[in-house]
Amino acid sequence: MPIYRPLIFLLLACFLACSDKKSAEEESEESYDQFAALFKNASLNFQLSDTLFLKNKDTSSIKGTSFSDLLPDSTLGKIFGKGVRVKNVPLWKIETPEGGHYFIVKIQSPRKKAAFLLIFDKDNQFTASFPFLIPDTDPATTQVSSIDKSFSITRSVFRKQPNEVNAEGKDVYVYDKEAKNFVLVMTDLLDEKSLVLVNPIDTLAKTHKLAGDYSKDKKNIVSIRDGRKRNFLTVFIHIENGTECNGEIKGDATITSPTTAVYQQAGDPCILQLNFNGSKVKLLELEGCGSRRGQNCAFDGEFTRKKQAPAKPAKKKS
Repeated sequence: MPIYRPLIFLLLACFLACSDKKSAEEESEESYDQFAALFKNASLNFQLSDTLFLKNKDTSSIKGTSFSDLLPDSTLGKIFGKGVRVKNVPLWKIETPEGGHYFIVKIQSPRKKAAFLLIFDKDNQFTASFPFLIPDTDPATTQVSSIDKSFSITRSVFRKQPNEVNAEGKDVYVYDKEAKNFVLVMTDLLDEKSLVLVNPIDTLAKTHKLAGDYSKDKKNIVSIRDGRKRNFLTVFIHIENGTECNGEIKGDATITSPTTAVYQQAGDPCILQLNFNGSKVKLLELEGCGSRRGQNCAFDGEFTRKKQAPAKPAKKKS
C-alpha cells in the first residue's frame, strides 16, 4: 500500500484542481447570468432620447460585483469629474446575432447622468464600452441615440432654429470586432450641412491590383484595401441617396476570381458580389442585405475608380 500512496495523493491533487477550475467557471457563468438578469430586454431598432433618459426612474444599482467596475476612472472622470462617486443603474440589453450582448447602463452622479454601452461577446467576455448618450445643458438642443439592425450606432443632435426649422447633426459608429472598439464612419455636422464621410479603412495598405477608392459621388463609395490574408480584400461600402436611403458594409471579401470578390460573414445573411472591370466595380446583392441599408435602396450600381495622386519625389539631401 505505501508504494501507491504518492500516486493516490497525485490523483487527489488533480481532482481537487479540476474541481476548483470547474467551480470558478461555474461561478463566473452564474455571476454573468445574475448581471444580465438585471437588465430589461430591448429590440432593434432601439432609440433613446435625452428627454426620456433624464426622466427614467430606474434606481436598482449594479454593485457587489466586478461588472460595476468595467469603466475606468479616467473615462468617468472626463464626464463626471475626477473622484466623483457614481451609481450604475441597469437599463436594457440587446442580444447580438453572434450570441453576445449590448448592455445599456445609466451612470449617474448627484449632478449628471450618462448612458453607456457595455459590449460582451458570445463567451460572456467584456470587450468594449461606448458613451451612448451624454445629455448636454443646452435647452435649444435635443439628443437622440440609436442602434439599428446592423448594430451601427447613431448619435444625433437637433437644434431649434429661429425660423422654427430644426438643424440636425449626427455621428455614426460601427463596432470593429478585431480592434474591439467603435470606429467613427460618418459625420454630418450640425452647423455645416456638408457631409464628411470618414473612411475607417483609409489607412490600410492598398498594394493589391484591385485595391483603391471607387465612387459615384462623395456620398456613395466603395473603398478596397489589402486583406488580412492573401485571398481576402478588406471592403468599406457606403451608399446614400436622400434621407430614406443609406447603408454601410465593412468587412472581408473573398477573392473568387481575378475579377470578382464576394462579401460574406459568418452569422450575417448578407451576401454581396463585387465585379471588377477595368477601372470600375459593380455591386450585386445576392442575398439578405436588408438589415444593412434602408428599404428603398440596395447595394448595387457601378462605381468608378479614383485616380491616385502621383507620389511626390523625395527631396534630395543637400
